[in-house]
Amino acid sequence: MQTLGLALMGTGRMAHVYGPKINAHPGLRLEVIYNPRRASAEKAAAQYGGRAMDDLDAVLADPGVDAVVIATPTDTHVDYIEAAARAGKPIYCEKPLDQTLERVDRALAALERHPVPFMLGFNRRFDPDNAALREAVRSGEIGRPNMLMSWSREPAPPPIEYVRASGGYFVDATIHDIDLLCWIAGERPVEVQAAGSCMFDPQIGAEGDFDMTMTTLKMPSGVLVHVNNSRACAYGFDQRLEAFGDAGMVQTVNHRDDNLVRWDSRRTVAREPLKHFFLERYDRSFYNALDEFHAAVTEGRPPSATAADGRAALAIALACARSAHTGSAVAPDYAELRAT
Repeated sequence: MQTLGLALMGTGRMAHVYGPKINAHPGLRLEVIYNPRRASAEKAAAQYGGRAMDDLDAVLADPGVDAVVIATPTDTHVDYIEAAARAGKPIYCEKPLDQTLERVDRALAALERHPVPFMLGFNRRFDPDNAALREAVRSGEIGRPNMLMSWSREPAPPPIEYVRASGGYFVDATIHDIDLLCWIAGERPVEVQAAGSCMFDPQIGAEGDFDMTMTTLKMPSGVLVHVNNSRACAYGFDQRLEAFGDAGMVQTVNHRDDNLVRWDSRRTVAREPLKHFFLERYDRSFYNALDEFHAAVTEGRPPSATAADGRAALAIALACARSAHTGSAVAPDYAELRAT
C-alpha cells in the first residue's frame, strides 16, 4: 500500500478528530501539523506526532507532504484550498466549503485552474449504516422511493460563540442531512420549504437563529424528503434515517451502549439514554472517509463527495434558511460556476 504523508491544517476540534484516524490508517502518515500559532501546532504534534510548522508556504513546499487535510475554521477553508491547489497538493477538506456561494465559487475556480484530487468531508456518507440504507434504496429493495426522512437531534445547544460563527443552523447542521439525503436519492431538490423555532436557548433566538427546524425538500422525481433537526434532545444524540417506498421501508436505528430489549412485568422496552455525540456515533465514518481519500490519491479513483456536492449542499441549506425566515418556498441557487 502506498503511503501518503499528510499535512493536517489546524489544531481545533476537528483536527483532534482526524489526528487519531490518520495515525490508525496504514496508508497515511501524519507528516506535519500546521497552525500559524506555533505553540498550538507543537502541542498537537506532541499528542499525535508529525512536525509542528507555522509557515504555510514551507508546509506546501515540503517534499514529505503529499496531501493536505484542512480542518481549520470554515472561513479559512477557501484560502487554504487555493494555496494547496496552486502547490499541486491533493486536498481533503472538512465541510462546509464556506458559508457563502461566492467564496465557494472561488474555491471551485481554483480547483478548475489547478486540478488536484479534492474530497469534501461529508463523513455521514461513510457511516456503514447510512451506506447500507442507500444501497438498499438503490438496489430496489423498497421499490420506487416515495419519501426519505432524517431525524438529527443534538444532546444540548452549543456555546453561543459557536452559534455566532456557525453560519446559521441550516448551514452548520442541516447541511449534513441535506447532503446525505440527496446522495441517497441521487437527485437534488427543485424547491425547499423550511420552518424554524427557538425552544431551548433564548440566546440562539436573540442571534436570529433557530434551535429547532423542520425542512421539506421536493425532488424532481416527486420524492419528498423531510429533515427534523433539534439543538437539544433529553435522551442524547438522536440519529435516524428512513426510506419509504411502494414495496417497503428501511430504517437506521440509534447506536447505544446497551442494545438489549427487556420485557418483564414492569416494562416492555427499557434502554439507557443515548450517550454518544457525533464524535462517538460517527467515529468509523471519519476513518472510512480518509480511506476513500487515500484511494482517490493513490489509485486515481474519483472521490464520492466532491466540491460540486459541497456547493449544491450549501445552496440548498441557504435556500432552507431563506425559506424559514420568509415562510415561502425557495428554489436553490444551482447557478454554474461564477466568474471571480
